[in-house]
Amino acid sequence: MLTEVKGCLAAVRFLTVLPVASRWCDGERPLRASTKYFPLVGLGIGGLIASADHGLGLLWQAPLLTSGITTVLLIAISGGLHIDGLADTADGFLSARPKQRILEIMRDSRIGVMGTVAVVSAILLKFTALAAVNPASRWTVILLMPLAGRTALLCQLALLPYARSNGGLADLFIPRHRTVYLIWAAVVMGGAGWLTLNTIGLFITAVWAVGSLGFAGYCYRKIGGLTGDTLGAGCEFAELLPLLTVLICEGRW
Repeated sequence: MLTEVKGCLAAVRFLTVLPVASRWCDGERPLRASTKYFPLVGLGIGGLIASADHGLGLLWQAPLLTSGITTVLLIAISGGLHIDGLADTADGFLSARPKQRILEIMRDSRIGVMGTVAVVSAILLKFTALAAVNPASRWTVILLMPLAGRTALLCQLALLPYARSNGGLADLFIPRHRTVYLIWAAVVMGGAGWLTLNTIGLFITAVWAVGSLGFAGYCYRKIGGLTGDTLGAGCEFAELLPLLTVLICEGRW
């Protein structure tokens, strides 16, 4: 039980900037135990951001301003961890280089042209799509966005090996019982989608599944597995899927 509590706290500490003392969840065992809690942490993040967005909407009757602040909060809640992974992944994957050179580029802390374009594109898409979404479904869509991103992490962790030969932090999160974690991610995503948006929620889950599995397959083709950067990129990509899917269903695209 103590290991599970530490695992949950480790998930919160790893995926958010919320203050969790390191002494409560340090060590390899809590990190390995944290993986199963990624969807629940995503749901919690979604609840926090959706509540903040609702409060901002009451404070200012300015959808563009509220959408801009909410977009910043979605990035800031993780300390920019995932958007940084998106930048590094874009720099590497879009460089048209062999696997080892891609991995070297991704490890470089400097951002290149492709990484900059990817980050700007992700932010613009979130901002403009949030500003366009129907106010009646806005709260639930924002709730589902971080959940989709954090469950997408489990898709990569359940399906892919670690791409680097010398190991890394992301290697600690790869679960032993991979199929169980993949099913767990689908159940949480599908259940939340159904409870919030009914059939549209199930459609969002289907789009999330295709997108997350497709991105995992793309990572395997490019570098033969996952890294911490591809986890971040997959999270950012999956966060967009509920929002864009709802806009399509509403006929706003």
